[in-house]
Amino acid sequence: MTNATDAARIAEVAPRDVVAITLPASSAYLTVLRTATAGLAARLDFTIDEIEDLRIAVDEACAMLLSQAVPGADISCEFQLEGDAMTVTVSVLTLDGEEPSRDTFAWTVLTALAGEVSSGSDLDKRVTIMLCKHRSGSGR
Repeated sequence: MTNATDAARIAEVAPRDVVAITLPASSAYLTVLRTATAGLAARLDFTIDEIEDLRIAVDEACAMLLSQAVPGADISCEFQLEGDAMTVTVSVLTLDGEEPSRDTFAWTVLTALAGEVSSGSDLDKRVTIMLCKHRSGSGR
């Protein structure tokens, strides 16, 4: 029989369902991320429409970041699968460290497709866009 401390310890070391991909920051490689997005969303039983929305959202987020990427940089994409949701975090080292404007049509489309969207920047001028999509029928 386990006690609460043992259960907490087990929860701390439980593996995360995370897939991380790093590719050259070039639009030529975005098909890899679109394909990974579709495959992982299918694992969570997203509908065909939700999968397509996520594919487009990841593509749009990458396009926003690629336009300001340092030449020769890599783009990193992390997919975290949890219950009825997939969180996708895309980041790249940029020339200016500026987060994407939230007043653009592209940001509006991104929000409509992905649901929850945020961005951030660190001191090294790495800009990150995070998307979180919940499967329909999940109460969100």
